[in-house]
Amino acid sequence: MVKKLIGRKLKASRLKRDKTIQELAGLSRVSSNMISRIERGLTTPSVEILMKLADALGVSLSYFVEEAEKGSSVVFTPAGRGEPVFFFEDKHRISSLMKGLRDPGFSVFVDTLEPFCDSGEGGMIHSGEEFAMVLEGGLEFYIEDNMYLLGEGDSIAFKASIPHRWSNNRAGRTKVLWVVSPPPNV
Repeated sequence: MVKKLIGRKLKASRLKRDKTIQELAGLSRVSSNMISRIERGLTTPSVEILMKLADALGVSLSYFVEEAEKGSSVVFTPAGRGEPVFFFEDKHRISSLMKGLRDPGFSVFVDTLEPFCDSGEGGMIHSGEEFAMVLEGGLEFYIEDNMYLLGEGDSIAFKASIPHRWSNNRAGRTKVLWVVSPPPNV
């Protein structure tokens, strides 16, 4: 949907300029509530609002629409050529396998975890569903009070609203295929 693409473009542009929603609201004279609703894909902004936001961010009005026009209905990703979307201290690298797909309902990532890398102490909680499949190595996966040991070829699917975390407690690298719905804004 176009409103979701506009929302993602707006948020990415705002964050790239290190602006809070409140700061952008002050610069554009668009309410912070409206900016939040646009970024979350809950509303389609009027041309007037889009013009104010474009001016405040120093981009053209067409900038917000270009993403929709450039999106593709098919994305082919050769082996090992996913687009990097996240790095953390050379221990955790996530690459998208479907970057550029127009209006996706889910995202697919390959996550390369160096030895002894983990998601942190606290359990993550968010909306949607997740699926993880170990492609190489092994992973300890914790969902609520249960621990699951995943080896190569093992997978797990769960509601992301349940507290969860993972850990590569091995001396070797682990690669995980993730399917996440709805797609995160990366």
